[in-house]
Amino acid sequence: MTLQAAPTGEISFFELVLPEQTNHYGTLYGANALEMLGKAAFICASRYVRRAVVMARSEAVDFVAPIKLGSLLEMKAFIITTGRSSLTVEVNAVSETLSDGVRITAIRGRFIMVAVDANGQPRPLPQDNSEIVIKKEKEINETA
Repeated sequence: MTLQAAPTGEISFFELVLPEQTNHYGTLYGANALEMLGKAAFICASRYVRRAVVMARSEAVDFVAPIKLGSLLEMKAFIITTGRSSLTVEVNAVSETLSDGVRITAIRGRFIMVAVDANGQPRPLPQDNSEIVIKKEKEINETA
């Protein structure tokens, strides 16, 4: 039996902060953090539309708190708006200290992803995902 994931417009996965990902302060290097957020936005958008997507823009990336070596990062991404060929994906990185379980939202960012064809040209989003609930701005601000 083959199982297929349903496109939910929301994903979550974990990353462990390793020594090669840190800067000279012993915290997650900003460029590595951006790579993780971009990956989360890509996976979320790709699972939602089930076609090729590219990042068209990153905006409002806020580094709220430093993330120390050895921290567990939960990357939470969800679609907040859709357009003709684009999706806006909100990504929150929640840092967890493994020794005591303390969790804080450490990074927030928004990414505009665009569905594209084989030539890299914008392609309309599928209409069959309309029943999927997309988080509204109000909900996002309440959980931030």
